[in-house]
Amino acid sequence: MLAEALRGVGLSVFEAGDPRSAAESLEAGDFDAAVVSLAWPELDPSAFQAAVCPSAPGLPVSLDAAERAHIARTLTHTGGNRRQAALLLGISRSTLLHKIRKYGLDHLRGRKQRRTHGDT
Repeated sequence: MLAEALRGVGLSVFEAGDPRSAAESLEAGDFDAAVVSLAWPELDPSAFQAAVCPSAPGLPVSLDAAERAHIARTLTHTGGNRRQAALLLGISRSTLLHKIRKYGLDHLRGRKQRRTHGDT
């Protein structure tokens, strides 16, 4: 709805489905405004601010926010493979599973790990 409203007032709108394509669009610099969903777990607020306004000093983020973003990027990098992600992060798989639950990252799973309640 927001994109249509912006188009309605004559603005050119690009909708990105993921942080990577959004970052590529921001690097091109051909925009007047950006609307960003902070719900993307892979979004690093400091990196986003640096991309949009490179001369502004970075804002500190909480350790939890930094850890959540790092775990989300690692899970994305491994295609949701939790064993591989735990190895890359240098933590046990059980610790990773605890952090996934803590930060609400359950949606970042590999294909083989998706199961319904009826699966065994």
